Amino acid sequence: MKSTGPTAVYKSVSKLPTREITGGVLLNQKVTPQLLASNENKRKLIMLIKAFFNQLDGYHVQYNVVSRDVLIEAQKQPEKHRDLIVRIAGYSAFFNALSKETQDDIIGRTEQTV
Repeated sequence: MKSTGPTAVYKSVSKLPTREITGGVLLNQKVTPQLLASNENKRKLIMLIKAFFNQLDGYHVQYNVVSRDVLIEAQKQPEKHRDLIVRIAGYSAFFNALSKETQDDIIGRTEQTV
């Protein structure tokens, strides 16, 4: 049984008692734009999301679709990435308005593949 990747994350999160947790459980996932470049991968992601909600009783998932390289470049040259918006924990924010610590956290998130 595979213990890494988005399916493993979804299975782990689905074990939490979301109905007993006020506000449920927030799950952030990060994928690269390249992942969504092919129709096959788009279909895989759609199937994965459907399985999370329909079979694993998932509560919530939100995605950042941005590459690590773009985020690092935005830290170094913020003036070139003024319009870069990222998802955080339940809200969106301009990447360059965030503290360096929060930016580093977003950069450090695992990029999932399907």
